Amino acid sequence: MKEHTSAAAFKNERGTVVTIGTFDGVHVGHKAIIKRVVEAAHKEQLDSVLLTFFPHPRRILQKDLDIKLLNTLSEKKELLTQLGLDHLVIHPFTQEFSRLTAVEYVRDILVHQLKVKKVIIGYDHRFGRNRTATIDDLKEFAKTYSFAVEEISAQELDEVAVSSTKIRKALEEGDIETATRFLGYGYRLHGTVIKGKQIGKSLGYPTANLKVDEAYKLIPKNGVYITQATIEEEHYFGLTSIGTNPTVGGKEITIETYFLDFNKEIYGKNITVEFITHIRDEETFKSLEELKEAIVKDELFARNYLAGHE
Repeated sequence: MKEHTSAAAFKNERGTVVTIGTFDGVHVGHKAIIKRVVEAAHKEQLDSVLLTFFPHPRRILQKDLDIKLLNTLSEKKELLTQLGLDHLVIHPFTQEFSRLTAVEYVRDILVHQLKVKKVIIGYDHRFGRNRTATIDDLKEFAKTYSFAVEEISAQELDEVAVSSTKIRKALEEGDIETATRFLGYGYRLHGTVIKGKQIGKSLGYPTANLKVDEAYKLIPKNGVYITQATIEEEHYFGLTSIGTNPTVGGKEITIETYFLDFNKEIYGKNITVEFITHIRDEETFKSLEELKEAIVKDELFARNYLAGHE
C-alpha cells in the first residue's frame, strides 16, 4: 500500500476505484467495505484507493468539540496496510478545503487528481461546501465525468455506524470484550514510557507510565485491566491501571502497567499496550497497605485468567 500526503500528490494514469471516509477504528464493518473496493479494482484492472482526511473534519469545523478517536493516524495506517489496498490518500482537512463546492470537489479531487472510474460510497454520503451535496448529486456528476457510483446499502452502512458507536461506548464503560468483537482486534494504546511518581515501585510493584502523545485518542474507562504489552517486538502480560491514583491524592489521569514477568528499565521506549479484559473499577483505598493488598489480588486474578485462556 502506497501512502500519499494529499490528493495532489497522487499520481496515477490507470484509473481507480475509490472509497471515502474517516474509517476510525478500521473495524470489521470497515474491512467489509474495503474488501469490496479491493475486489472491484482487481476485477476492473484498476487501482484501489481509500481517501481519508486528517485532521478529523469535526476537529476543524467544530473546534469546541472534544472528539475522541479509536485510532491515531499511525495506527490507522498500520491497520489499513494489512487489507490489500493499493493506495491510501491522506488529504489535509482545512477550512479552505471545506469550502470547496461539490463540483470543485468532484472535478478537481476525484476526477482530475484521483482519476476515479468508480466510487463505492454510503447511501448517506454528503460532500461539498456545508455538506449540501448528496449521493444523488454524485450520480449526476458521474454522468458528466464518466465514472460509476456503487452505493453501500443502508443496512450495511448502519452496521458500520453502529459498530463505531458501540466500540466507543464499550471502551468508555470498560467493556473490552465487546470492543474487541466489533474491532476484530484488541484495542491498543501506543506511547512512550516516562517517569512517574514511583508509588508502585515503593509497594514492590514497579510500573511503566505510558504517555500517549495524541490528545484525541480515546482512553478506556478508569480502572484496572489485564493487558499485553509489546516492547521491542516481544510480548509481555501485565496489569494496566488507568486513573488519577486517588489513594495518594492524584489529579491527572495516568496509564501505568505492572508487568507480570518483566522488570527492566524501559524509560523513553515506545511501547504498545493491548487491552484483554477489565478487572475492576478505580477505587480509593484508606491506605497504601490496602492498595497493595488489592494489587496482590489483581495479580492473582490476572495469572489465573491468563492460565485459563492459553
